[in-house]
Amino acid sequence: MVTYEVTAVVDAGSVSAYERYMRERHIPDLLTTGHFVSASFATAGPGRYRIRYEVPTREALDAYLRDHATRLRADFASHFPSGVELSREIWTTLEAWPGP
Repeated sequence: MVTYEVTAVVDAGSVSAYERYMRERHIPDLLTTGHFVSASFATAGPGRYRIRYEVPTREALDAYLRDHATRLRADFASHFPSGVELSREIWTTLEAWPGP
């Protein structure tokens, strides 16, 4: 499993619009590409967010990045040309343990 993780720091004045856009548009749009098996949207406090997209293989993530990322990033930028600072990381699961 591969995790595509995006962290966002959002200006106070953009928080409400950002949360609504992520829930109603951006995350659903990424999931409809067919490359991801799940997503989660979390906060560490006001204006700090982590979005995790799970994808079964690195090849599936590469296909998303090649075929869809530019369009979806442009849509995001059109809604938030400023006020949101993003960083992205790709994590590869080495091993996982189920709970009891």
